[in-house]
Amino acid sequence: MWKTPPALACENVGMMDATNAGPGNQRRGAVFEDGQGRARTGSSLVDPSTLVDAEIDELPPAGPTRVGSRRALTYLGVCLVLIGLNLRSVFSSFSAVLPEVASQAGLPGWSVVVLTTVPVTLLGVFAPLAPVLARRFGAERVLLGAMALLTSGLLLRPVDFGAAMGGGAGHLPALLAGTAACGAAIALCNVLLPGLVKRDFPHRLGLMGGLYTTAICASAALGAGFTYPVYTATGEWTAALWMWAVPAGVVLLLFLPVAVRQGSIRHQAVRDGVNVWRSSVAWQVTIFMVLQAMMSFSGFAWLAPILRERGVDGATAGLIVAVCIVLQMLGSLFAPALAARFRDQRAINTVVALMTGSGFVLSILGPLDLVWVWAGLLGLGQGSLTAAALTLIMLRTRDGHTAAHLSGMMQGVGYGVGSAGTLMVGQLHQATGSFVPAGILFTVVGLLAAVFGYRSGRARYVD
Repeated sequence: MWKTPPALACENVGMMDATNAGPGNQRRGAVFEDGQGRARTGSSLVDPSTLVDAEIDELPPAGPTRVGSRRALTYLGVCLVLIGLNLRSVFSSFSAVLPEVASQAGLPGWSVVVLTTVPVTLLGVFAPLAPVLARRFGAERVLLGAMALLTSGLLLRPVDFGAAMGGGAGHLPALLAGTAACGAAIALCNVLLPGLVKRDFPHRLGLMGGLYTTAICASAALGAGFTYPVYTATGEWTAALWMWAVPAGVVLLLFLPVAVRQGSIRHQAVRDGVNVWRSSVAWQVTIFMVLQAMMSFSGFAWLAPILRERGVDGATAGLIVAVCIVLQMLGSLFAPALAARFRDQRAINTVVALMTGSGFVLSILGPLDLVWVWAGLLGLGQGSLTAAALTLIMLRTRDGHTAAHLSGMMQGVGYGVGSAGTLMVGQLHQATGSFVPAGILFTVVGLLAAVFGYRSGRARYVD
């Protein structure tokens, strides 16, 4: 039986930036060069120390991207937003045509489980490597390399090695290698992109943060909504997947001159802040993140297959997923401000966890006539839940170093363990031929998320 990889939607938007670093850790705005080559710093209207910097543990501190003019700075901003616009379509596009891929490519059951789980796992595996690579090569060049890897992965996925090499391997090797490459590339971008937005646009953080967040969410919605119509028009799932390599390749070429212009400075890592791995508060927040990640990945990975198995046609299922993702974006915009207004976050964490679990379960077991309601509940709940979990990085830490370490802990453990949710849904469906057991599973996961959301919502700090 076919299975689908995670769409991820707006997951990890702001993972490395939704926290407060101390004033001593502020970084400069983008540097403009005057006619004599001297540098001047752009003015800051928004305090950049309110964002987590993935490269905060570096000496000397990583500098801003060097550009030649305000027009070049605008060009840089467009490039960063366009990079964000390519970070989720890779997953949602595959989900939209997975039944056709599985049947026409003859994928065995075990390979579909791997394609479902490994990309999410790689997000956690490669995330800690991003600051290490940035210290050696610079964040801009690492981001360029990640876009090259993403483009290569997207081009590789639909390749038929059996036809190209005269063997019987078929599409499977390329699907596995291409999907893994995309997962690794997105992990690097997830970590480094918010830091670039922070240090280069301190005077436009509200605008750039909103554009960046919207672009990532739109990426998932576009992949979910447009891939199946392209398949219908062409009759080829390979064409529907290859299509998404085009925007990635365009952004790669656009960002190339910016990245190669940057100098190479070797940085050293320093350690400061609390050891989050020994903090009970940090573990409560991280477990809350794991449980929300399980629901996020599993819900958006399997929503389209669930609907199609219940009788919804492919185009409508893709549209429902796209609308669900848009509603997720709305939830992610309002939840942080709401959470910060309360003395603690126990109530909001509990409510949004139950909303998400209920939306997922009702999409499986609820009346099909109300499927738009269930999908809306899932979207609003999941967007709010993800944002609430990320906001805890800010609310449970006292300084930027601890915030960065907690963010890294949540990201590595959250993705690594959270990918088990997608795996379990696939295994249960393969074993029973039904999504009903997955509905029971996520009734339990939703309740556990509410419990740990309540515990992590108490007004305490990682000390």
